[in-house]
Amino acid sequence: MKPTLNWQIASITGIKPETSTVKTFTLQLPAWMRHRAGQHYDIRLTAEDGYQTQRSYSIASEPERAGEVDITVERIEDGEVSTYLHDVVVKGDRLEMRGPIGGYFVWEATMTEPLLLIAGGSGVVPLMSMIRHRAAAGVHAPAVLLYSSRHFEDVIYYNELETLSKANGGLQIFHTLTRSQPAGWKGFSRRIDETMLKEIAGPLARSVQVFICGPTLMVEAAANALVRIGINSNQIRTERFGPTGG
Repeated sequence: MKPTLNWQIASITGIKPETSTVKTFTLQLPAWMRHRAGQHYDIRLTAEDGYQTQRSYSIASEPERAGEVDITVERIEDGEVSTYLHDVVVKGDRLEMRGPIGGYFVWEATMTEPLLLIAGGSGVVPLMSMIRHRAAAGVHAPAVLLYSSRHFEDVIYYNELETLSKANGGLQIFHTLTRSQPAGWKGFSRRIDETMLKEIAGPLARSVQVFICGPTLMVEAAANALVRIGINSNQIRTERFGPTGG
């Protein structure tokens, strides 16, 4: 029987800017429970007049970190929760949280198949939890991240991803920038397409497990292209971001 997930009061112990519109918040939880990489927490805000609003945010940190979690949040211009987190919250503030939640879009280090992760924008957040979990657990099975961003300045976790890919743990990182590229850019320069996926997924075994997270259109296009190049749909798990939220 699953434990009941109750709301609890978490304390913000760290705030780290990732890009001009993205921040990571470290939250200490009095009733911390080990999460599975890919899960999320709900955050609820309550105004003085009793009005409440809540949003779900993916966990960015690895399950091996006890007592706290990181959530990485993109500021959505009209978003009720993300603007509050970005513009109002400071270290020491407290938030209502409930989680961890989710059982489908999760990856465990005990899964031994090659791993293909495909991210668009802030869709990299739950995949980063998987990458960090993989590193913490000492997994060396092949893993690839294909990460699509508009501009280089929009890439979240760039330096950490570079460090992890150079640690000889079997992790490869591929970036594609769809709007602009800096001088000397050596990555891809277009939207994710079938040709790109053939190149990326080709060296991985037929048993590859795929996780795709990002905007709905990107997720659907990537999943459909993978099926066309011969990856079984039951090996592909997706999580979509709608056009609104925050």
